[in-house]
Amino acid sequence: MAKVPSSVVAASGLVGGYGVARWTRKRQLGGVVLAAAGAAAARQWRERAGSGAAGALSVAYVAAFAGSHPLAKKVGAWPAVFGAAGAVALASWAVADRRG
Repeated sequence: MAKVPSSVVAASGLVGGYGVARWTRKRQLGGVVLAAAGAAAARQWRERAGSGAAGALSVAYVAAFAGSHPLAKKVGAWPAVFGAAGAVALASWAVADRRG
């Protein structure tokens, strides 16, 4: 069975976490999705690129989540989430996925 690229896992965590929080009106459920995808992506990052890269990409994942909030006030919620997810996916691909 082929592994889902870590870039897809990370981006899906950001988009899915927001979607779940919005549609269920339960922010905690969105947080569970965000955290689960982040943990799965971090495990893949560590396996593919090492602990240092996994740490840096994990920081980028959390920063993208946090940064999407003020960005949403300027461009709207969904564009901010998709922008943050795209940035994390690109970083993940560049650091971990393209090697493998």
